[in-house]
Amino acid sequence: MSSHTGTVALVGRPNAGKSTLLNRLVGVRIAAVSPKPQTTRTRIMGIVNVPGLQAVLVDTPGLHGPRSELNRRMVKTAEGAMDEVDLLCWIVDATRPHDEELAARFAGRKVVVALNKVDELEDKRLLLPLMAIYAQTGVVVPISALTGDGTEELLQEWARSLPEGEPLYPEDHVTDVREKDICAELIREQLFVACGQEIPYVAAVEIEKFDESERAEGKVTIFARIVIEKPSQKAIVIGAGGKMVKRIGTAARKQIEALLGARVMLKLFVAVEPDWTTNPRMLRDLGYTGD
Repeated sequence: MSSHTGTVALVGRPNAGKSTLLNRLVGVRIAAVSPKPQTTRTRIMGIVNVPGLQAVLVDTPGLHGPRSELNRRMVKTAEGAMDEVDLLCWIVDATRPHDEELAARFAGRKVVVALNKVDELEDKRLLLPLMAIYAQTGVVVPISALTGDGTEELLQEWARSLPEGEPLYPEDHVTDVREKDICAELIREQLFVACGQEIPYVAAVEIEKFDESERAEGKVTIFARIVIEKPSQKAIVIGAGGKMVKRIGTAARKQIEALLGARVMLKLFVAVEPDWTTNPRMLRDLGYTGD
């Protein structure tokens, strides 16, 4: 059986389900997921290994109109990924109108369209007309990243679209992202879950200490800093009597323990860095390059 291998960029609008699809296909939660848009801020690579296929996935920030330096760097990151891969997989929210702007942007590129959230379509008769519209951009595969429906067919289409070749990574690899960076993603995900609309968009997470010295005994110690812009936001993240930050930490710790297979002592600190989302130096220090 011939083997196909290559790189696939997961691209699309914010909240289309890119990170959910990445996590499902890889089998490990390596990308932050939430109902709120713009959860993914940097490129996160996952590796899918199935018989006859190794697909190296690049999860990108949602394509949108940049409103700040942070947003600009996020879009730059996504656009850079599009130019470096063998195949684009355009993740489309099937419950939204046809995206003519992105269809024009992807014209002439090698594209597979993953028509996502088909399980949320109230009128299933809309599916075939939607598929016909998006077929003008590329091969269309209806899926539900949440339930897994259609994902096997999606992988088969990727295999047909990618070149034959030897795997780029060992078959037991699922990502090239460092564990400490995945931990930061998981903490930020819980920040999205716990806080209101405002906070997540001006918050970043930085792992200041990742101590594995007792990992052989099943223990890892992590100190993480949640960075926000204003004292009033710090008060929200900490919460009355520290309840909010404790809630965030407890939920994140459970996910990190599942990831690391060890008991985790997680300490969260909240720091105010005024206007960090527009400060090039701070953005660079926190890992948002996009240059």
